[in-house]
Amino acid sequence: MKLGLIGLGKMGGQMVERLLGGGHSVVVYDKSPEPVKKLEAQGAIGSNSLSDMIKKLDKPKIVWCMVPSGDITLQTIRAVAAELSAGDIIIDGGNSFYKDSKRTAEELSKKGIHFLDAGTSGGIWGLKNGYCLMVGGPEPVFKTVEPIFKTLAPQDGYLYAGPSGAGHFVKMVHNGIEYGLLQAYAEGFEIMKASEYKLDFAKVSHLWNQGSVVRSWLLELAESAFKNNPDLKGIAPYVVDSGEGRWTVAEAIEKNVPAPVITLSLLERLRSRDQECFSDKVVAALRNEFGGHAIKKD
Repeated sequence: MKLGLIGLGKMGGQMVERLLGGGHSVVVYDKSPEPVKKLEAQGAIGSNSLSDMIKKLDKPKIVWCMVPSGDITLQTIRAVAAELSAGDIIIDGGNSFYKDSKRTAEELSKKGIHFLDAGTSGGIWGLKNGYCLMVGGPEPVFKTVEPIFKTLAPQDGYLYAGPSGAGHFVKMVHNGIEYGLLQAYAEGFEIMKASEYKLDFAKVSHLWNQGSVVRSWLLELAESAFKNNPDLKGIAPYVVDSGEGRWTVAEAIEKNVPAPVITLSLLERLRSRDQECFSDKVVAALRNEFGGHAIKKD
């Protein structure tokens, strides 16, 4: 198939490479000319603007947006839609909030433009292993562009999840679960680090992937990380969040679903950013006040 792809960052650029390898024709655009030139050398069709990219597409024009979630996604989609006409298709492969995707689909449908929300997982390993894709939107439109998903994903690695918003909803919950998994592994390794035993965490990670009930790709990555840097030197104890964990927690509250593990894992990320935690100082001060417990000085 022929499609345009906007956003040639860590994931977008590699997706283009995988699509080219699968025999698709890809017209690429990015604000930075360097990745455009790089992909042109690999067989992509370069463009110097959104308008230029869209002019190089055939009807129905298919445009995949791979930009960060938030206002930039909405602005990009609206800019693309202004250049398209009825029957054309926009795919949002970023991790947008599913309610925003529902509104976007409704807005575009008034112009006769089709919209698919495609939650994408795989990170920098997607080029080699394929991307896990969760797709929402009109099913006939999904069927039209299914060859694209089939190329990007590994075997059984894509799913038509349901109507507009369903793809990004499933990806949101996926990321919320990821928060909990990461936190559980992290706490387990910290307990082992605090023990009397001098454990090789790379070997422990490898062991647990041999038939253990906690085996996972994350443990494979843990093994790699500990092999390269056993004590994780040079890594600050500061964990960012993409926003999807917050959305998952908010959704759980809205739907009255208890989700303590995911919620606490999000709060731990927030806590990691406070290098001088005032609340801990308050607790230490109060313990000293009521019980005379010792205070550790800075």
